[in-house]
Amino acid sequence: MAPSGGGGGGGVAPPARVDLNADLGEGFGRWSLTDDDALLDVVTSANVACGFHAGDPETVLAVCGSAARRGVAVGAHPSYRDLVGFGRRYVDASRTELVADVLYQLGALAGLARAAGTRVSYVKPHGALYTTAAGAGVHGEAVVEAVRRFDPELPLVALAGSPLLDLARAAGLRTVAEAFADRGYTATGALVDRRSPGALVTDPSEVAARVVRLVTEGVVRSVDGADVPVRAESVCVHGDSPGAVAVARAVRSALEAAGVQVRAASS
Repeated sequence: MAPSGGGGGGGVAPPARVDLNADLGEGFGRWSLTDDDALLDVVTSANVACGFHAGDPETVLAVCGSAARRGVAVGAHPSYRDLVGFGRRYVDASRTELVADVLYQLGALAGLARAAGTRVSYVKPHGALYTTAAGAGVHGEAVVEAVRRFDPELPLVALAGSPLLDLARAAGLRTVAEAFADRGYTATGALVDRRSPGALVTDPSEVAARVVRLVTEGVVRSVDGADVPVRAESVCVHGDSPGAVAVARAVRSALEAAGVQVRAASS
C-alpha cells in the first residue's frame, strides 16, 4: 500500500479504488449494538473494538472469526479507557499511560485475531481518542509511538487532512487518510460535533451519493452548503448509526455502479 496523500484536493485525481470500513465488535456481554455479520458482508475492513470502549473477548473473537471467513481485513480500534462513555469522552491521560493503554489493546486484539485465523492489519483510534489524536498533540504522539513500538509495519488510519497523518509519516509509519460516509463536515473539513445539528446523515441514498462524489470528485458538501476538498483512501460507515446495514449496502452498490473498486486499504 502506498503512503497516504493526506487530505485536501490539491488538484490530485481521486483514487479509482477505496476501502469501506465499519466499527464492529462493539457489543458487551448480553448487550448487542450492531449486526456485525451483515456489515461484514458489505465492508472490506473491520475496525474491531479492543475492550476499552466496548467489545468483550467473546464478541471480539467471534467478529474476528467472521471477518476471517469473509476475507475482511481486521483493524484495531483502540480507545480511551471509557467503557461507560463508549469512548466518546476525553480522558486526560499522560503520554506514557496512553502509550501503555493503546499497546495493551493492540496486544489483546492481536491474540484474539490470531486465534480466529486472521491478524491485525491496521490501527484506527476510536471516538474521542480519534478526534484528539488527529490534532497531533501529546495524545497523537502517544498513538504513533504505540503503533510504532507494537509493529511499525501497521498502517495508521486517521482523518483526511489531519496533522496526525503528517506526524505518523514522519515517524516512518504508513498511513491511510479516512473520510466518513455518514458524518457531517464543517467548511474547514472538520467533523461536525455529534451534539450539533447535521452531525449525522442517515438517509441511505443521500449517504451513497455523498460518498460517490467524495471518491470520484474529491469533495464533500459541508453542513453550510460549501464543497470541501477531501482526499481519502478509506470511507467509514458507523456501525452504530441508524440503519447502518442499509447505509453500507447503498454506499457499496453506488460505488461499484460508479466503477470504483472497493477493497481493503491495508491489502
